[in-house]
Amino acid sequence: MEPHIPSKTGTTFFKTCFNGVNALAGFGILSIPYALSQGGWLSLMLLFVTAVICCYTGILLQRCMDSNVLVKTYPDIGELAFGRKGRLIVATFMYLELYLVATEFLILEGDNLEKLFPYKFDIGTWKIGGKQGFVLLAALVILPTTWLRSLSILAYVSLGGVLSCLIVVASVVWSGAADGVGFHKRGVLLRWSGIPTAVSLYAFCFSGHAVFPTMYTAMRDRTMFSRVLFVCFGLCFLNYGLMAVLGYLMYGQSLKSQVTLNLPVGKLSSKIAIYTTLINPFTKYALVVTPVANAVEDWFQVSKNRSICIVIRTILVVSNVVLALTVPFFGYVMAFTGSVLSSTATMLLPCACYLKVFKNTLRWGFELVIILAVMLTGLVIAIMGTYSSLKQIILNL
Repeated sequence: MEPHIPSKTGTTFFKTCFNGVNALAGFGILSIPYALSQGGWLSLMLLFVTAVICCYTGILLQRCMDSNVLVKTYPDIGELAFGRKGRLIVATFMYLELYLVATEFLILEGDNLEKLFPYKFDIGTWKIGGKQGFVLLAALVILPTTWLRSLSILAYVSLGGVLSCLIVVASVVWSGAADGVGFHKRGVLLRWSGIPTAVSLYAFCFSGHAVFPTMYTAMRDRTMFSRVLFVCFGLCFLNYGLMAVLGYLMYGQSLKSQVTLNLPVGKLSSKIAIYTTLINPFTKYALVVTPVANAVEDWFQVSKNRSICIVIRTILVVSNVVLALTVPFFGYVMAFTGSVLSSTATMLLPCACYLKVFKNTLRWGFELVIILAVMLTGLVIAIMGTYSSLKQIILNL
């Protein structure tokens, strides 16, 4: 393998770091205090372990890409390792995760709009609950953005994701310090029953592997990518950890699936946090749904037919709405996504691909033991987290 020679084009180290933090710093920030309340104070160690594991598997993906210059995307890595079946498996997990994230956006909109405007909708003889009504309203507003073929404007706006996370954290600090909430809750040291939910949510928070290959290929100096990962995961761990501790100290075991739902009604800090939370889905929904829509359009070979593309994208949004209304449990859906999809895409698949690509050069040693341990961890999270989240969803239906 020839050493990489830095090019004169491509993204700089700091721009790549920014893109990486933006990929990792999503709406998981809202549920991280809830995750800590489920697992207890000692589960913070699991947050750190999850960050380290996901950073390491990101490096494994980089090594796979270094082995073949034709590899540009995560599905490419799957194909390099396991052929067409590998590409299909990786792509399936990627698109399912994006689909469920889009559904989470609508649930988030419904929850937070209902907190701001506790109304019910009366349409003739129909009476629709506030949360359900706002999910439908949000979907109607978002729908036209999914019809756009060029998302360059939305992509530019979505770069505000990092800033949005910082604003939400600052608003929560403001609420605790100045709005009478305080930081006095003791919490519990460990809740064994909540560990599967906590770890599943932690896995969701550090799931950015689908975009890592794209970031890597776009870098000016790819030899610096491992340092980019260290910076990104380090900063996100600190941000998530701070938010988790603050939220848990403020509300203890009474934390809801989104910390914004606990904030006092009518306070300026609460409004800033909720409005900031609400803006993100409007700018990011189309970006999340478009890869799924493109895959469906390519599958049916209709990507050049504008009318059919609009119909497909509309059907995707409608299906998201149906799922959001049927399973309107933000925390449990996120835990399910984290356990089934995120743990697979961030732990199991990178390790499996690495072992297959380098099977002829691997020797039994410390790193191989670590890789096998990571795979076992991912498998345990997938099984226990899926069981726990599905059980909670079924009990609450």
